[in-house]
Amino acid sequence: MPEAAPRRTALYDLHTELGARFTEFGGWDMPVRYGSIIDEHRAVRQAAGLFDLSHMGELRVAGAGAGPGLSAALVNDPRRLRPGRAGYSLLCGPDGGIIDDLIVYRLGHERYLVVPNASNRETVAAVLAERLAGHDAELEDQTLATSLVAVQGPGATVIVSALTEEPLASIGRYGAVETTVAGQPVLLARTGYTGEDGFELFCAWDDGPALWAALADAGADVLRPCGLGARDTLRLEAGMPLYGNELDLGTTPFEAGLGWAVQLDREFVGREALAASAASPRKRLVGLVLRDRGIARHGHAVTAPGQSAPVGVVTSGSQSPTLGAAVAMAYVRPDVAAAGTMLEVIVRGAAVPAEVVPLPFYRRSGR
Repeated sequence: MPEAAPRRTALYDLHTELGARFTEFGGWDMPVRYGSIIDEHRAVRQAAGLFDLSHMGELRVAGAGAGPGLSAALVNDPRRLRPGRAGYSLLCGPDGGIIDDLIVYRLGHERYLVVPNASNRETVAAVLAERLAGHDAELEDQTLATSLVAVQGPGATVIVSALTEEPLASIGRYGAVETTVAGQPVLLARTGYTGEDGFELFCAWDDGPALWAALADAGADVLRPCGLGARDTLRLEAGMPLYGNELDLGTTPFEAGLGWAVQLDREFVGREALAASAASPRKRLVGLVLRDRGIARHGHAVTAPGQSAPVGVVTSGSQSPTLGAAVAMAYVRPDVAAAGTMLEVIVRGAAVPAEVVPLPFYRRSGR
């Protein structure tokens, strides 16, 4: 059977008019850049960037058993969230391996929105449907009925506030409210994946282009459209994991530095395996700053000075536009994971010195 063509978001024609270069990502044809990735990256750090994230999944879970069912399915309990709050979570297998990382929004006492990664949406929907069986809960995949755009950067609040009467100061980090923006009904959230302040706006599929246009007009002096290329370098600087790079079925949350999201004081799928991983992780995710010329890339081997056998592998790497240095995330053996340890990354056959540093590489002022 021929492979299905990538899906296109409701904003595809708009991106084409803006001169976007596209790439297939998670089964979708997505803009990777409009011009310079570095310029788009710096726009988010210094002013504001506008992203189309409509490829992300949107799974609605509702009913009296929605909270108990999700609690048994995920590594933390979404019932501990107040309505109008969101939380980072993970869906793990019985062996503790990560099926996907998620944002869970509690929209009401019995209403939740689960946002998985685009490439894992169908798998997450199937696993959650299986784990919700027996609970009084209904799961509805609304991905193909939802557009999602995001404004990220220090200028985001001014831009969004010009289009809504909602008091944005009342929406704290990981908050969400059902309101209107530019006359469109939206779920207005404040989570982010760039290391900057910003807002995500979920709306009806067909409302996406008009909402994008209104935001672009409101921020005409400072706002820049941004693609997945800048999104990747921004999240790398912010030390945020990407499924398929830092996260996969062979990795547990404790190995990925995400143990803070796991609540072991309750029963859920994978709890016993994760308790064991917490006590004895097989590897650790670390930050690396290269101390000589070279850029680490996904899959590059990490070695210790004087040793030929690898002690780890690079998961993500790039030149950091903000820091002016080559940085990377890598999994290494626990015994060489301490900050300050000097390792080497094999770049084009040459061993480039790299220092283990704490994550994130970049943290905005005020955080």
